Amino acid sequence: MKSAFATALGAAFLCCSASAHADDLKRQVDGWRAAHETQILTQFDRLLRFPSVAAQPQGTAAAGAWLQSELKARGFQTELLTVPNAPPVVFGSLTTPGATRTVVFYAHYDGQPVTPPQWATPPFDPVMRSGPLGSGEHVVDWKIAKPPFDPEWRLYGRSTGDDKISELTFLAAFDALKATGHKPSVNIKIVWEGEEEAGSPHLADILRANAGKLSSDLWLIGDGPVHQSRRPLIYFGARGTVGLDATIYGPIKALHDGHYGNWVPNPAAMAAELISEMRAPDGRVLIPGFMDDVRPETKAERDAIAALPPVEDELKKEFQIAQAETKDSLMDAIMRPALNIRGIRAGKVAGEAANAIPIDAEVSIDFRLVPNQTPQRVRTQMEAFLRAKGWTIVDTTPDEATRLAHPKLIKIDWEDGYAALRSDMSSPSARAVIAAAQSASDQRVAVVPTLGGSVPLYVFDDIFHTPLVGLPVANHDDNQHAANENIRLQNVWDGIDVYAAMIGELSW
Repeated sequence: MKSAFATALGAAFLCCSASAHADDLKRQVDGWRAAHETQILTQFDRLLRFPSVAAQPQGTAAAGAWLQSELKARGFQTELLTVPNAPPVVFGSLTTPGATRTVVFYAHYDGQPVTPPQWATPPFDPVMRSGPLGSGEHVVDWKIAKPPFDPEWRLYGRSTGDDKISELTFLAAFDALKATGHKPSVNIKIVWEGEEEAGSPHLADILRANAGKLSSDLWLIGDGPVHQSRRPLIYFGARGTVGLDATIYGPIKALHDGHYGNWVPNPAAMAAELISEMRAPDGRVLIPGFMDDVRPETKAERDAIAALPPVEDELKKEFQIAQAETKDSLMDAIMRPALNIRGIRAGKVAGEAANAIPIDAEVSIDFRLVPNQTPQRVRTQMEAFLRAKGWTIVDTTPDEATRLAHPKLIKIDWEDGYAALRSDMSSPSARAVIAAAQSASDQRVAVVPTLGGSVPLYVFDDIFHTPLVGLPVANHDDNQHAANENIRLQNVWDGIDVYAAMIGELSW
């Protein structure tokens, strides 16, 4: 017997594939895009040149002001929503006569910090390449090339895939609909945030202060990559996150390991032992009680996972790994919470290595959370685990008395973090989004219960209690959060199609 979710999903696919109007909309949008590829990329190039990262508030403010001006030029009522010491949230609204539903389109225009020497080309000077780095690609001067452009070309620059692609494809889709005579099917509100990559510390305050003007029937979250199979993807949740940086202390000075090895505690070895006590080889978190709060998966979520195409073998080849940590599928692994070791530092290696016991070791960790875990609860569990293992937790560099009194010292600096969320996959609005997404694609849409990464969905849910659906468009191999971030042109074109469908076809 089919589940209610599977039946609804099948009906959505059948409905949209039979819709001549939807097919006509896609054809017209594709035609407009093909005639305006240079103009679309020119606009994207302009947006990507703003150095909008948390460490450069002037660049973030300039990007927000530019996005506001672009919305205003398209007839939106706009303003910048602010609180002290925060980048502005770009707000826009457009009422459609006769529309009965209001949809908020969310995205963020800030990016991760950059380390320029790690980049093949400057991160805020976008460069087009004929393919992925290392594939025999070459630089393409798209500004003088004649469209149509090769859809496998990739534009390199910070925030290409995470997340300025979402603003760009929204704007282009809106232009395409207007040029082809299609009015929006919903009232539109825009929330484009400027500090998501810094953990959205001010977002909740801004949203609460403007809750009235942000009322809606649905939030569409424009962030994240499409499925690894390159199929379009719709997601209904995201994992939460909380991170920490820990310092483990050894001797007050580096010591000759011949004279003092096996006697003076080695903080690097202590860090390795601690990690093995927290995390099993298959990725399971070993901290007592850590899994107690995890909400069971629903049948609808299991059915959606079962319908996904397998990607594991291809990903092993792409990442050049012999096996995964777990025998489970990638999506099954994502549904569980995780403890990731972001980095370890102790002493020196290679030509700088010394035969010495280092004075300390640093470990950086992030937890990926699932419903109903919270950052505060994880912090409590982690610290209780450490104390049970004999660790003394400090919040400042220990003095002599503290060092002499406690054999296992660890300093922890916690990040704020945020909780996870998974929303109802079978609601009327969810079915409408799936149907609209399918109308925009020639491939079957991948529908997943949660995104592997973290997006502050819980903030929207906590304040508005409104359905939330994720609408990603970036390629899965876009190097988000890393050097040489990029966007594949076909993902740009597909993103325009899906945003056009959400603006012009969405109805329930």
